[in-house]
Amino acid sequence: MNNYMRENGTFEFDGVSSADYGVWITGAGTYNAPPRRFEEITIPGRNGTLTLDQNAFEDIEQTYPAFIRRNFATNIEGLRNQLLSRAGKKVLKDSYHPDEFYLAKYIEGLEVETAAKGVAGRFDLVFKRDPRRFLVSGETPVTMSRGGTITNPTLFASRPLIHAVGYGTVTIGHTTITIADEFSYVDIDCETMDCYSGTQNANAIVTFSDNDFPELPAGSTGVTYSNTITQLIITPRWWRL
Repeated sequence: MNNYMRENGTFEFDGVSSADYGVWITGAGTYNAPPRRFEEITIPGRNGTLTLDQNAFEDIEQTYPAFIRRNFATNIEGLRNQLLSRAGKKVLKDSYHPDEFYLAKYIEGLEVETAAKGVAGRFDLVFKRDPRRFLVSGETPVTMSRGGTITNPTLFASRPLIHAVGYGTVTIGHTTITIADEFSYVDIDCETMDCYSGTQNANAIVTFSDNDFPELPAGSTGVTYSNTITQLIITPRWWRL
């Protein structure tokens, strides 16, 4: 157990820190990359295979080697119930990558190796997460000027959240969004492909010039909007692998 005792990292899952339960981790499992999603097709009479790249990545298992130094029985019970009470994907962070967060779910039980008299223990915590490492900076809303640009610092296109006050047109890169005059504001979630104004569905009043929600590719993207839109705010949701 001595090797684990030299590490002092922490993680936070759904807003609760592992330090609250006296749980510390190593960073050994935090640097892995996900596999690319593709399909290989064999064609009769043709050598080799045809590879169809789906331009996407598989979920990845992220394992944290963890340990508890003291108050083991109380802390392991608290941790166990904290992890297993969370259903679905939640925000996961760790101290080894303070500028990133993940969307993950806890998928394993707990198999614990305890020290003499059960005063301490070590174990692996296994999460299954979205392959993307979201940047904390990408969650900061950006208020756009009428003829401005937004710059993606990563190599991967992101699908932003767009908040438009008023109605009219918004052009982001090559995509023009048209918003009809019905609500005082509309939120356009390009990740979930959904438009809403508060609790009201707004999909029927929003159209796209290329029939798809816009992305923010690597580098700078031009943004313009009509005079009838009084404010445009973009939460870019930058990510990397």
